[in-house]
Amino acid sequence: MIEAAMIWNEPNNKSHWDPEIDPDWSSYADHVIRAGNSIAAINPAITRVLGGMSPIDPQWVNRMRAHGALDAVDVIAVHGFPLDWNLWSIHDWPKKIAEIEEVVTDKPIWVTEVGVGSFGAEEVQVFGVEKTAELLIGRVPNVYWYSLYDLPQSWGATTRHREAEGSSYYRHFYMGLIREDGTPKPALDVYARHAADMGLMQWFHFEDPRLDEAVGWLKRLGTRKLRTGLSWADRFRPNALDWFDRQMEALADFDVTVTFCFTPEHLGVQPHHTSPARDPQMFADFCAEMIDRYAPAQASSAQATPLKLAASA
Repeated sequence: MIEAAMIWNEPNNKSHWDPEIDPDWSSYADHVIRAGNSIAAINPAITRVLGGMSPIDPQWVNRMRAHGALDAVDVIAVHGFPLDWNLWSIHDWPKKIAEIEEVVTDKPIWVTEVGVGSFGAEEVQVFGVEKTAELLIGRVPNVYWYSLYDLPQSWGATTRHREAEGSSYYRHFYMGLIREDGTPKPALDVYARHAADMGLMQWFHFEDPRLDEAVGWLKRLGTRKLRTGLSWADRFRPNALDWFDRQMEALADFDVTVTFCFTPEHLGVQPHHTSPARDPQMFADFCAEMIDRYAPAQASSAQATPLKLAASA
């Protein structure tokens, strides 16, 4: 079941939100306010999560407060990858959490993505899972390891990094606990010891063939909490709702934090998934449609008829 909704993914990272179009994040804040209010109007029991920040930046949080966005969410989320992309030590996790707690005293902090890749050595990932569990379980209410699967190299990575940059790009393909060929890495057994207290973050691409296998792994591991996404851009693909229905039905046994993100090209200020929407209310309507369909206020009621979203602007 859906217990929480995250409003975008890493909005302070240019891989996911274009700072040239929205340099002060005022448009992003407008998206958050509209989406947060729309989600609450459909089901006030859903926990609304500010898009997980990466890098961890208290000044960005203060900017969100100044724009009024924090009034529309219940949780502040952070992402960190200290052995792969961040310029701080894995041992600094408590310090990084404290930096956000200093500027947000009235909302919990969740770590909705934390990972250590196996690009350099699989033994490094084993250490990373164990040390992350030691530092974060019990320190924050929710922790989500990224990720269950390695990203297939043929799919490409949704990132600002480019192949010419070397390992910064290729590390994206080694973050999983299971290799691309389906075989487990040594870190999977370490994660299993913490699965009851550490969730998993796994993106499922449109019509992802790994979905059923992933559910099997999650159940065998004893994972209770899962973070995943429903793409606004995918909503305009043929048979989008059929795929969304299948995905959410498959994940019904887990406590799901669903992330709403990715702008349809035809609705962006610029034709790119990182662009702000020309009309932020359309993003809010998508969020409301998904909550109404998969997490209505009355769980026993029939599925609501989805909102009609414009096919073009």
